[in-house]
Amino acid sequence: MTVDAWIAVAVTIGCLGMLALTRIAADLIMIAGLTVLLALGVLSPAKALAGFANQGVLAIAALYVVAAGLKETGAVNVLIRYVFGRPSNVTIAQLRMMLPVTFLSAFMNNTPVVATFLPAVQDWAKRQQMSLSKLMIPLSYAAILGGTCTLIGTSTNLVVDGLLISQAHQPGFGFFELTAIGIPYAIVGISYVLLFGRWRLPERVPAMQNLQDPREYTVEMLVDAGSPLAGMTVQEAGLRQLPGLFLIEIDRDGHVVPAAGPSERLQDGDRLVFAGITESVVDLQRIKGLTPATDQVFKLNSPRSARTLIEAVIAGQSPMAGKTVREGEFRSRYNAVVIAVARNGQRIRRKIGDIELRPGDTLLLETTPDFVGHHSRSRDFLLLRPIEGSVFPRHERSWLAWLILLGLVVTASTGVLNLVTAAFLAAGAMVVTGCCSVTAARRSIELEVLLVIAASFGIGRALQDSGAAAAFATSILAIAGDRPLALLAVIYLLTMVLTETVTNNAAAIIMFPLALATTTALGLDFRPFAVAIAIAASASFATPIGYQTNLMVYGPGGYRFGDYLRFGLPLNLLLACVALGLIPTIWPLTG
Repeated sequence: MTVDAWIAVAVTIGCLGMLALTRIAADLIMIAGLTVLLALGVLSPAKALAGFANQGVLAIAALYVVAAGLKETGAVNVLIRYVFGRPSNVTIAQLRMMLPVTFLSAFMNNTPVVATFLPAVQDWAKRQQMSLSKLMIPLSYAAILGGTCTLIGTSTNLVVDGLLISQAHQPGFGFFELTAIGIPYAIVGISYVLLFGRWRLPERVPAMQNLQDPREYTVEMLVDAGSPLAGMTVQEAGLRQLPGLFLIEIDRDGHVVPAAGPSERLQDGDRLVFAGITESVVDLQRIKGLTPATDQVFKLNSPRSARTLIEAVIAGQSPMAGKTVREGEFRSRYNAVVIAVARNGQRIRRKIGDIELRPGDTLLLETTPDFVGHHSRSRDFLLLRPIEGSVFPRHERSWLAWLILLGLVVTASTGVLNLVTAAFLAAGAMVVTGCCSVTAARRSIELEVLLVIAASFGIGRALQDSGAAAAFATSILAIAGDRPLALLAVIYLLTMVLTETVTNNAAAIIMFPLALATTTALGLDFRPFAVAIAIAASASFATPIGYQTNLMVYGPGGYRFGDYLRFGLPLNLLLACVALGLIPTIWPLTG
């Protein structure tokens, strides 16, 4: 190998080692590795930075905005309520999530599938009080497994299909030709996650989750007339799944139902009194069919979708101190509505308008985002703090968000538009139609993930262009000799190893001509080997950098590099046995 090839190998090993053994941010490690290759002249600036203009990276950025539109409109709640349901344990939760993800990934690119499901799974995990680290890797794996089931399930299948036609001069794969191996592959993969996921997936709890919120708010919510929650039990409505929230009572036409049980059915006009921490009160505001019990929210001079929640602490010299919310005419004075009140952890058993405010009381206000700027120097409040992510869902636009997503899926999967064009149009449509605000769109883009993906393309390009990957592959292929089954095993395993380091499509592109030349020299039918390359190139379970969806769940799941290796490597080997057992049976190896 050349000097450049050895440098590329050393940098790749160094990056993988630092990812595995340190807690340095993945984007910093990958950018540092790319910088070394650039500084030493292994890569030209154009090739090193090509990943930042890669269509796949740009498509992911746009898909984050599409996912934000689904979340901002509350459209993801449909998935949570009707698809995910209320599982009794982690294993059932993984099954309920993985089945629809696997099915959808068979018919659309798995990247938008993960981008769509990501916010839904995050909300669902919080309501079910499950660790995200038990669900994020299964989400990515389900998308990868589903992608192996049809020709259009993943771009890798399409890449190998194109090479099969252009270089091997054979008919391309039929739409369902790979299904014969894809379905058993998916079944075994899902079964592995269900059997071992509870024990082998890490229990990662965000640091902030361990902190107790000292504020316990008292908040009243009204079941709207015609609300979808009417007729549901408290349990079915999901009002017992929000952590840190307790339903104190239900006021029904003056009749109080204290400590309502999970089987109590809700009715139109019910006034629900809750006590809970800030985050749970914010989640409560986002539930379709519930509105704050105070009618003051309808008197503010701005649409509800343009408002946000702000915490404010009453100062001693505030004109509101010693007065009830109603007497002080809070809305008229500040153009803000008091949604909830917290007082030293005490439970305030009064309606919001009748609460007499005291210095030090913390108020949860519904108002416009410029409230903090207008009152930051006011002596009426000791502290003003916007609540992150507290924009109210645009429920009336949820159908539009789903329609935009459907348009993305149809146009991209049928080839009418390429993925990046379809994704950008869908992201633009989400913003233009008001499904997602510009601020939410900007906030939704995970820059760290995009940097890691873009940098990994550059490092993979160094391995490819320097000849390191080809030299490694050629040396390993020589081991198989003229034994067809051994050659199939070597091609599959080598492709699997390459895809963990140089990404799936690059692995397929490197291995295809090497395998074609070897099988042609031995007089073997190349088709089963092409199938092995397509399947193995998608078998990225042991590292986060081998597949885009693995990187997308890396941060939200709070994972470390070693988590993928410990959980994914046995799955890689298990699926290799499945593939090497089925491929020769379905596609004979003899010429």
